[in-house]
Amino acid sequence: MPWFVKIEKGIVDKATFDRHVTAHKAFVRDLIAKGHKAKTGYWGEFGGGMLLFEAASLEEAKEIVARDPLIQNNCVEFELHEWCIVVS
Repeated sequence: MPWFVKIEKGIVDKATFDRHVTAHKAFVRDLIAKGHKAKTGYWGEFGGGMLLFEAASLEEAKEIVARDPLIQNNCVEFELHEWCIVVS
């Protein structure tokens, strides 16, 4: 399956963002349970973060991202890209 990356930038205050982090983590755990090999994290040196996951197609990746609580609650701006691995 292809890999996809959602690169995000926070657009709300920390208190608002933090209200949705628990739901985001549950969402990622659900992706892992469904075989998408998801990983999520944030940038250490500045705001924002990344979600890395496998999906069958770009269309499926878009559907997955649309279900992310951080997206549904307008906490982040994001870019979605297919990640073409050269060496693993």
